[in-house]
Parts: sequence; C-alpha cells; structure tokens
Amino acid sequence: MDESLKYKIAISLIPNIGDILAKRLIAYCGSPEMVFNENKKALGKIPGIQNINKRVIIPANIFERVDEEIEFIRKNNIRPIFYLDKSYPKRLLHCADSPIMLYFKGQTNLNADKIISIVGTREATEYGKKLCEKLVSDLSPYNVTIVSGLAYGIDICAHKAAIENKLPTICTLAHGLDKIYPAIHTSTANKMLENGGWLTDFTSKTNPDRENFPRRNRIVAGISDATIVIESKIKGGSLITADLANSYSRDVFAFPGRVDEACSEGCNNLIKQNKAALIQSAEDVINAMSWKESTNKKIQKQQQLFVELNTDEQQLVDAIKEKNSVTIDDLCLICKLPMSKVSATLLTLEFSGIVKSLPGKMYRLN
Repeated sequence: MDESLKYKIAISLIPNIGDILAKRLIAYCGSPEMVFNENKKALGKIPGIQNINKRVIIPANIFERVDEEIEFIRKNNIRPIFYLDKSYPKRLLHCADSPIMLYFKGQTNLNADKIISIVGTREATEYGKKLCEKLVSDLSPYNVTIVSGLAYGIDICAHKAAIENKLPTICTLAHGLDKIYPAIHTSTANKMLENGGWLTDFTSKTNPDRENFPRRNRIVAGISDATIVIESKIKGGSLITADLANSYSRDVFAFPGRVDEACSEGCNNLIKQNKAALIQSAEDVINAMSWKESTNKKIQKQQQLFVELNTDEQQLVDAIKEKNSVTIDDLCLICKLPMSKVSATLLTLEFSGIVKSLPGKMYRLN
C-alpha cells in the first residue's frame, strides 16, 4: 500500500481534531506526513491549533494503531479513500465537514451519475414499506444508486428493494467495517457487496455508539444528489439527515402522511416548513431531477452506437448490461474470451463512449 496511507489514517485519529481542522492542518503543512514532522512552534501559529501542545494532540502510540488498521484493510479487501484522492466521492467533497478518510468495501462507483439517499423511521408501517418498495422499483429504469443506513424500518427496506431491482445500493455505517449493526441485517449487507457496498469513516473496532449516528448521517446526506424521507416521527435521525442535506444545498423530498399519525409528523413538518418538496411518486423525483430528458438522450446515443458493434463488442456490452458493473476477469469468464481480446475490446468501447472504467478494474455502461 501507499506509504503515505499511514499518515492519512493517523491524522484522522488525532483526538479532538475533527475533519475541518484536520484539513486545515494539511493545507498549512503541505501534506499529512508534514503535519507529524512540523515543530510545535509552527503548529501553534495555525488557526485553531494555537497554544495546543503537540505531544498532547498526537498520542505517542498512534502509529501502532495505524499499522493495525492497515493490516485490517489489507486482509479484508477494504479500499481506503483520502479526501484528496481522485476516487473520493465528488458530491461529498463539496461538504465542508466531509470525512478526510473513508473506508469502502464493495463493488460500485461512489461517483455514479445518479445517487439517491432514502431514509425514514425505524418503526415503518406496512404502507411506508410498500411506498418505499414502489419508489425504488419505479426508479430502477434510471439505474439509480440507493444509499441508506442499514437501520430497521425504511433503511433496510430501501436496501432490499434495490437488491430486488438489481440497483447498486450502499449502506453507510456508524462503526468500523469489522462488524455489521444491526447483526440481523448481515445477510442483506453481504448481498450488497455484489453490487454496492459498505461505507464508513470509522476505523475497525469502533462500536455503533449513539453519538456516531449523526456523524454517519452527514455521509448519507452528502454523497447523494437528493434525500427522500419516507415516514418519520417529529424527531429522529432521518430529520437530521434532511437538515444536513438542506445545509449542503441538496434536494430534499418527503412523502406526506396522515395528520393524525406519529410516523407522518416529521415528513409533514418538513413540507410545511419548506424544508422538503412534497412528492407522491418516483415520477415526481425524476421530473424534479430532470432525469427523464438526460436519460432519453443517452439511450438514443447508445442505440446509435450499438448498431455498429461487432460480435465481440456486442457480447461484452450485453454482459455488462446484465450485471450493471462487472470486473474484467468476470467478463473473460462470462464471454469465454482471452484477457488480451477483452482488454482491447473494452478499450475500443471506452473510446467510443459506450462503457466506462471504474476503480478496481470494473466496467459499466456509460
């Protein structure tokens, strides 16, 4: 792994130094490594760090913990993403308090064209669950990536609906990637690794403590184009997520509910206070996001290109379309073609704008 990774992780572990201040340290010093090599006097001149003793803010054993985390990352096929990396979620990068380090396990693009966060109460009604299932099903033709928090109720319903409709789905976690919480959702979480994944800014051995969930919610709100609230009480995590999305200048939508039901109070209040646009269907979301027009243009462009494909090209395109995103190794197995042939054909398709390469030797239709 990159030698600089240990300094990137280390700066995220310094006590009492949040993401905003950590970014300031890096900007002033020039790099994560230089933060640890800077003298106390120079650090003291940085806004927000004045008069803080360097030995206090940087624990002596911090790199022992870092080495342990890097070993965990290596053994568990986890992708560490630093906020200055090209693969860092571009939408999240625009949020001032975005994490300086992310840890991702899975097989999807964190910078997909269309990403929606779906949140709601843990005590969802049958009506709310059916509403969520229909919403995701109706969004499926647009290949939307679904983000949620793997919690009970609306969250897990959104993830399951995405899997059912073969849409990429990402769960953002309030703990490290060495566990799944709640444990009852482990089976669903494991299925998500095939077309989606697990995302967190917490290192391993971090428990799902109460204070971690609001911090997790900023990723839910920041990584997506819009947040949709389906059933919420007057107070709850989904409303925190909606407020964060508003602070990031993202679209927020909410389904209205009966005025005499507790699970509708939050959504109705968001709409009443103009913090969320009222929606009744996926069609409302699609129109608000102007997805229909852009998708129709893309389909027309692809149809024109597909007419000119040769046999090998068409075979690869069909295989990618079936899987949404797929590795080059899997394409060789599916299409029964040698690596050299697949690589050359994919390059041609990429130049033609038909497929797009993703991190981890993954490919999807453009």
